[in-house]
Amino acid sequence: MASLIPTAYVTGTTAQSIAARDLLLDPNNPRLAEFGIPPGASQSDLLKTLWDEMAVAEVAMSIAYSGYFEHEPLFVERDGQNKFVVVEGNRRLAAVRLLLDADLRRKLKATDLPEIDSVAKQKLQHLPCIVTTRREIWRYLGFKHVNGPATWGSYAKAQYVAHVHNDYRVPLEDIAAQIGDYNSTVQRMYRGLMIVEQAEKTRVFSRADLGKSKFYFNYIYTGMSYPGISKFLGIDGKGTSGRAPVPPSKIKHLGELMGWLYGKESTNQPSLIQSQNPDLKTLDTVLQSDDGIRALRDGLPLSVAHDISQGDQRIFRSSLQQAKQSLQKALGTLTTGYETSDLEILRLAQDIEELARDLVDAMQQRRTRDRRQPKRENG
Repeated sequence: MASLIPTAYVTGTTAQSIAARDLLLDPNNPRLAEFGIPPGASQSDLLKTLWDEMAVAEVAMSIAYSGYFEHEPLFVERDGQNKFVVVEGNRRLAAVRLLLDADLRRKLKATDLPEIDSVAKQKLQHLPCIVTTRREIWRYLGFKHVNGPATWGSYAKAQYVAHVHNDYRVPLEDIAAQIGDYNSTVQRMYRGLMIVEQAEKTRVFSRADLGKSKFYFNYIYTGMSYPGISKFLGIDGKGTSGRAPVPPSKIKHLGELMGWLYGKESTNQPSLIQSQNPDLKTLDTVLQSDDGIRALRDGLPLSVAHDISQGDQRIFRSSLQQAKQSLQKALGTLTTGYETSDLEILRLAQDIEELARDLVDAMQQRRTRDRRQPKRENG
């Protein structure tokens, strides 16, 4: 049966029936990398991750009640051992495996799935497949999963971009054009992934050391567009810088940055980023100051390091501006927000008045003292 995939994306579009037992889940599926599954993982590990993380249940329920839709063939690639790796359609294969095997359902605690009868099981023994290669359908995968109806997360998208660029030698600008994305976005995703891989290859970072924490890939690929973060790693903020973007002299800095971004379970180091906005920008500001960097290395909180990086003069001015804005807001809500019986809030306002008077007096005294001091002669 003809595929719904445009013929421009794949040369062979005629589906053939292949035994389900000869189909393998794809360990190189870009989405699996988001969950820490390495290439070469076992079929059991792949199935468990698909069940736990990728809403296989809804696919299985649909197949159980309506059967497998023949017009949605799996896209498979020969593995060289009379088996076929499913390049596109892993959730569907996982759903079929679970429906066919009660032991698997018990093992994965998928006991809510319905038990199908022998006739339905017989129909699932063979599935419609299009035999192709990753190289032939990379355009379709990008169209569907990068900006299409079934989008991947940013880390999976970066995995896809890197695979096509590094293995098929397709320029990044051509990938961007094929998937309908901005060239700058594709470049940032690629560079971000290369930085992560470089950090792991040089052993200054390990996703396994995150414990149960999710790997927020957008921290690194977004952060690299900030001047302080990119300068800290010695990277041009615009270029991709190849497969090893960080200079050897900055590898130690790379390890520090990854620790600040993601934390380390082995050393009980928490991530400094509780929310990408504004924490990532705050980190960028801190990294533009030597004093701020020293504060981070001393283990001080991000907010404290930020204050140190700003210097006393900026902190003083900013504090006064914030105090003024807060007082203006309080004055604007006086009529509806102040209960006259609330003596505690009145005393708080009086304390603020006293502090403000002391501050103004101290500022005036310093101003008078500085004016009386003779100016130094130049030369």
